[in-house]
Amino acid sequence: METISINNINLAYQRRGRGAPLVLIHGFPLDHTIWERTVRFLDDKFDLLLPDLRGFGGSSTVESQYSMEDMAADLAGLLDHLHIEKAFVAGHSMGGYLALAFARRYPERMLGLGLVSSQLPADPPDRKEGRYKTASDVAEKGVVVVADAMAPKLTSKPALESQLHKLIQNQSQAGVIGALKAMAERSDSTSLVSGLRFPVVLVHGDKDALIPIERAREVRTAQPDAQLLELADVGHMPMMEAPFETAWALKQLIR
Repeated sequence: METISINNINLAYQRRGRGAPLVLIHGFPLDHTIWERTVRFLDDKFDLLLPDLRGFGGSSTVESQYSMEDMAADLAGLLDHLHIEKAFVAGHSMGGYLALAFARRYPERMLGLGLVSSQLPADPPDRKEGRYKTASDVAEKGVVVVADAMAPKLTSKPALESQLHKLIQNQSQAGVIGALKAMAERSDSTSLVSGLRFPVVLVHGDKDALIPIERAREVRTAQPDAQLLELADVGHMPMMEAPFETAWALKQLIR
């Protein structure tokens, strides 16, 4: 891992492969390692950038509240540091929200968009309230409350569930709290996607217990040119449960 200082944080990232730049953004509350099973099928086609978002993995964060747009600025700073003008950007779950925020703020830097197990709508009031309640619980009891609640919903595969539970527990309290609040305040992206003029690829499992596959179908309704890969018997973690298929779908960004 390499690290750069930007926006009052230290941002850690891994770079591998060669070809067109592709930023792979991990979901909540995880880090870049979720992509390990998939990148070996991608590094012959892409110059892969795998950041740890602020507060996760090897990256630090700030105590003040921040937004998805602030996190998008971190990614823009990483591209600037590497002298990359434009890139494909793909995100998993919360990483998809961040990819959408990046597309909203920096459309001129987008070559294409990948959404893996993600969705377009903003949080409804009850979900928003729930995220703030979880943030309070994490502040009081630690990250384990999120690990216990989320790991069984991420996948139905016991070995993978155990691995993910450990990964979540390794994340920082401040990062988990900051991300929960950023997700709660994110913008709706339906109108954004309908106006996109670059390739869009969607990957979603039909056994996703966190974001139902109907959300991916809604993206394709909003953007009819989007390509959707529906994965049978796959949960919320396609890049770990079906890495070859996920990689194949992301390669369709290059048209």
